[in-house]
Amino acid sequence: MLKEYQSVTEVVGPLMAVEGVEGVKYEELVEIELQTGERRRGRVIEIDQDKAMVQVFEGTSGINLEKTSVRFLGRPLELGVSTDMIGRVFDGLGQPIDQGPKIIPEDKIDINGTPINPVSRDYPSEFIQTGVSPIDGLNTLVRGQKLPIFSGSGLPHNKLAAQIARQARVLGKGDKFAVVFAAMGITFEEAQYFIDDFNETGAIDRAVLFMNLADDPAIERLSTPKMALTCAEYLAFDQGMHVLVILTDMTNYAEALREVSAARKEVPGRRGYPGYLYTDLSTIYERAGRIKGRDGSITQIPILTMPEDDITHPIPDLTGYITEGQIILSRDLYKKGIEPPINAIPSLSRLKDKGIGDDKTREDHADTMNQIYAAYTAGLEAKELSAILGETALSDTDKAFAKFADEFEQKYVDQGYYTNRSIIDTLDLGWELLDIIPRQELKRISDKYIEKYLGERDD
Repeated sequence: MLKEYQSVTEVVGPLMAVEGVEGVKYEELVEIELQTGERRRGRVIEIDQDKAMVQVFEGTSGINLEKTSVRFLGRPLELGVSTDMIGRVFDGLGQPIDQGPKIIPEDKIDINGTPINPVSRDYPSEFIQTGVSPIDGLNTLVRGQKLPIFSGSGLPHNKLAAQIARQARVLGKGDKFAVVFAAMGITFEEAQYFIDDFNETGAIDRAVLFMNLADDPAIERLSTPKMALTCAEYLAFDQGMHVLVILTDMTNYAEALREVSAARKEVPGRRGYPGYLYTDLSTIYERAGRIKGRDGSITQIPILTMPEDDITHPIPDLTGYITEGQIILSRDLYKKGIEPPINAIPSLSRLKDKGIGDDKTREDHADTMNQIYAAYTAGLEAKELSAILGETALSDTDKAFAKFADEFEQKYVDQGYYTNRSIIDTLDLGWELLDIIPRQELKRISDKYIEKYLGERDD
């Protein structure tokens, strides 16, 4: 029989203090019964002798200090998992919200997960095709990688997220592939967009959606990515599936973390965020990867909006330290009507070299990738020079690079949100654009590839 306490002494924001407790453990699940009979859930986030600080998931409004009963359940917050979760939509605490039947769990798992032993990690090395050329061709996503998308307020990161969720797949294998999609602090319209898009395109048949809306309690936001990753770990490491986890928006998650930290009266760090923001983010990002001897894998694409487009803001700054690169959306490209507005120059996938090549994508991938980067950079510089000195100041080579930059943005980057390009289509398009440049300027590509893919040409 669980002991019942009626010793709530303080309520601050989403937190509640309970005194006189015995045997309570950190992260223990709590059941709270209000004077009206309503029941809420929470978790223990701090213990000091016989005092426990409880984080209430549904918020603390309406709690009467004298007439509220608290029971500590002796177990952490868990998610009931099953392969039947695929094709379903859940709230941020793992409850179905799609009018479907209840999930009969095959197992119940602590949402905090178990750290992957670094020795047991397998190195990411297999290409994942997203169907988006600037990612596949220039910033390749590798199975087991964590590759965030840095966006800004008002930029179409949600459309890009939905596109990747629809199109992503592992090439050349009959392996089972699933997408776990977690949205935190989004509006009802955004949530409906994702649900409708997944249903209309059939992507829901291989996806699990976790939705935390902006008007849901902020505390629930802290559990949403952990729920999603617990589901992903079950599908990957127990069911042998390759799972792509998309988390949007990590900025909303960090804001909820800051709110709880302020309620606990903790000493703030940079911009008011708690000093343990780096550690907390790492507990989410580091749940991606592959394990030796296991067939499955977890690949992560966290999406975050940079406040005021500031890449030095603590959230993108710390995310960049933990993850393996970043895809950056450009407001300038967005204003030009480029869809998706991915800025290739500052974007980076640190593991791209491990996922490309003859037996993974194609033999010419590395060379063309390097040449396209160099040509696009030279083209942007030529356009800047033209804006200052006029086009007559440009040499024929400069004009060719400037033309390449325009064509690259209009054909390579601006593919829209419903065009699914294979990696071969992307590589062939790259060669088509490189044909604009004088042959002697293709200094980063082996001659044998130039002959094979461009053939003879008189410059």
